[in-house]
Amino acid sequence: MLVRRTGASTGRGRAVGDVVLERAVMVITGVMASGKSTVAQLLAERLPRAVHVRGDVFRRMLVSGRREPVPRHGDEAVEQLRPRYRVSASTADLYAAAGWTAVVQDVVLGEHLEPYLAAIATRPLYLVVLAPSRDAVAEREAARAKTGYGSWTVGGLDQVLREQTPHIGLWLDSSAQTPDETVDAILDRLDEARLKD
Repeated sequence: MLVRRTGASTGRGRAVGDVVLERAVMVITGVMASGKSTVAQLLAERLPRAVHVRGDVFRRMLVSGRREPVPRHGDEAVEQLRPRYRVSASTADLYAAAGWTAVVQDVVLGEHLEPYLAAIATRPLYLVVLAPSRDAVAEREAARAKTGYGSWTVGGLDQVLREQTPHIGLWLDSSAQTPDETVDAILDRLDEARLKD
């Protein structure tokens, strides 16, 4: 539930500026190195009762036989994505049903986005797509200790984001923003992020 308040406290939830999120799911997606993990963590920390559901945890659960999605990937890689996304969606729903706001972050792009959102039963449901420029992503990827791209290129995945991903929810060009500024923008523009039933 999204509740607007002018006071600092609302009983079960407390205001974040003038906004309280309760029993909701917020999905944060984007390409690798777009800032999803950092932004999701900071957002969850600002909310009164929130969990950070990390999609990569479910990817790493596949110990042997895992196929990483690659450009023009085969059916096996796609089949492995489906249960990962279902588990992520179910986890978010379980936490929301127990009174938490679930902030979910994962790379869910292209044809996978709408089925993923349809698998989440909780309402309200919010979607934030982090869409920094290719140059900003390349710079962030180069500065990270981990390498996420493998056989993908920044440009190739950015093309999937911009040309194949449904333009729904709140799209943020966070190229020039700090993570805290991105969280501020999300909270200021929650109405744009909320998906209609």
